[in-house]
Amino acid sequence: MADDGTITSENVTANGSDTAPAVGIISQYIKDMSVENPNAPESYQWEGAPNIDVQFNIAVQQLADDAHEVELKITVNAKNDKGALYLVELAYCGLIGMRNVPEDQIRPFLYSEAPRIIFPFARRILADAVRDAGFQPLMLEPIDFNGLYLQQLAEHEAQQAQGGPPTGNA
Repeated sequence: MADDGTITSENVTANGSDTAPAVGIISQYIKDMSVENPNAPESYQWEGAPNIDVQFNIAVQQLADDAHEVELKITVNAKNDKGALYLVELAYCGLIGMRNVPEDQIRPFLYSEAPRIIFPFARRILADAVRDAGFQPLMLEPIDFNGLYLQQLAEHEAQQAQGGPPTGNA
């Protein structure tokens, strides 16, 4: 019978302890945040659309056998031809609990699914920070974390096949 994640008598032991895989978000929090508005109030008079550069990174730290911190770091830098409008740096984290998850499923979950789950909350915080700095709220487009994970995994495997050192975190 295929394992579809359903709890049956086969994956629950006699003493009642559960052996089925389980994953959950324990907590979400802002670990670090910085908002800079270096040219206010002059920058509010500048005309023209800003050039917005968005960078992000995913870091994972194992805190215990069954707990990991997934950190989604997003940096937004808005400039125009007259100078910097704003800079927002956010490190938003999710504390992830995992139990009985197969070893080959842990890394894909932590680097693709967990960031997908916490991203909407980080996006709202960024939009509010930009708005509170006096600018139009910045609504980031959804990010395909699974696609990025698979792309980086393929690059890593290609480098290993060529004998080069691995790159990246996600």
